[in-house]
Amino acid sequence: MEDFRKESDLLGELNVPVHAYYGVQTQRAIDNFKISGQLLSSYPEFIRGLAFVKKAAAKTNYELGLLDEKLYFAIAEVCDELINGELHDQFPVDMIQGGAGTSINMNANEVIANRVLEKMGKNKGQYEFCSPNDHINLSQSTNDAYPTAIKMGLLQMNTTLVEKLEKIVEAFREKGREFQDVIKMGRTQLQDAVPMTLGQEFEAFAATLEEDISKLDNNAGLFVEVNMGATA
Repeated sequence: MEDFRKESDLLGELNVPVHAYYGVQTQRAIDNFKISGQLLSSYPEFIRGLAFVKKAAAKTNYELGLLDEKLYFAIAEVCDELINGELHDQFPVDMIQGGAGTSINMNANEVIANRVLEKMGKNKGQYEFCSPNDHINLSQSTNDAYPTAIKMGLLQMNTTLVEKLEKIVEAFREKGREFQDVIKMGRTQLQDAVPMTLGQEFEAFAATLEEDISKLDNNAGLFVEVNMGATA
C-alpha cells in the first residue's frame, strides 16, 4: 500500500499520498467531488493559465517586497515547469465541484508549494518554508485567480484555433486557384442560378473563415482585462 503523510487544515488532519505534490485541500476535493470524472489534468491550457497567474502574482509580490528573492525565483521556476507541461498529473480535482473553483486554485497552490519545497531540500508539507496560502496565493483570491486563469487558458486555445483556421484558409485559397477555370452552376432555393467557377466557391469559403478569424482575435482581446488583487 502507498505510504501517506499527514496534513491538516481547519477541518482537521487528512492522509495525503506521500509522493503527491498536492496537499490536504486537494485531497478533500478528491474525496468530496467525485462528480463528472473530468479531471483538471485533462485540460493543460487551464493548468498553464493557473501557472501564468501564479507566476505573475509572485513577480508582483516580489517587486512589492512581500516575497524574498530566493522564494520568488523558486516559485517562478516551478510555474515555468507547469507551463512546459510538467506535473500535470498532479491535478486530480474534478472539474465540477463546490466552492466556485477554490479546490482548483488550491490544487495549483499546493502543487507549486510542494515542488518549491522539494527544490529547497525540504519535505512535502513543510509549509512553514513555503505555504500554499501565504506565499503561492499571496494577495489573491479564488474569485480573481480562477477566472483569470480561465481567460489565460482561452487565450492559448484561441491562438491554437486561429493557427489551424489559417491553414484551412490557405488550403481553400489553393483550391480556389486550382479550380479557377472550372465552371459550375450556382444554386439558389434548390434551383440552378448564375454560373460561377468552383474556384470562386472555395474563395468564398476562405473569405468567410478569414472573417471568423478576425472576430475571434477581436473577442480574445477582451480576455486580457483582469481583476487581480481583489476579493469577492
